Amino acid sequence: MRIKYFIPLFFLTISLSAQNNGENEFGAWYMYFGTNTVSEKLSIHTEAQFRFYEISSNFNQLLLRTGLNYHLNANAIATFGYGYIDTDPTFEDTPLQDGPTLINTLIEHRIFEQFILKNKVGKVRFEHRYRLEQRFINNRDFDISDTQHRARYRLQLTLPLSKTIFLNAYDEVFLNLQDNIFGQNRLYGAVGFHLSANSSVQFGYLKNHFNTANFDRIQIGLFLNTDLRKNKEQS
Repeated sequence: MRIKYFIPLFFLTISLSAQNNGENEFGAWYMYFGTNTVSEKLSIHTEAQFRFYEISSNFNQLLLRTGLNYHLNANAIATFGYGYIDTDPTFEDTPLQDGPTLINTLIEHRIFEQFILKNKVGKVRFEHRYRLEQRFINNRDFDISDTQHRARYRLQLTLPLSKTIFLNAYDEVFLNLQDNIFGQNRLYGAVGFHLSANSSVQFGYLKNHFNTANFDRIQIGLFLNTDLRKNKEQS
């Protein structure tokens, strides 16, 4: 049967509206993204994200993701991948009526298919990301499982200001392929710095909009590109 404890969002509301869901807190996402080239056409995506309801405390989510990228050309990339997501969907423990404290930790195994198209208009670089996700979610407190499907589209713009500094912005919409169609929308803006030819860091702000809540998040992301072919030749 459909379990009401699961919704296709990262945040779960299971009590009355009086519960504090952390909407008024300024949280943070600390992120790493890697693209590791293994051949002319293939690279491996690596990713780790640590998400908090507050700047440096109150754990919300651990996300680990990897995938195999096939580069059709410089502006088109197809990816097949897997993600592991460990989520505490409640801002605070919720005492059950005449019962124990409810923690509701969710474990998700996720398979995804992705296609990226890139183009450039003047100095502005555009990236269109299309993603399908098959989500296998388990609530280990209740020993309940659920399977959900979702589509995502992200439009990202990058504007170089100099050889070192650039601006980055995107909007991403999440569409559920069951139940309520709208899942969430993420609006992001950041300033980035190239640390080297193959690495950069971004400091940004994310507005995460759901049907019933809006969350404000600081994002700090580290991006690394490595060429494993060169490492192999040098070893």
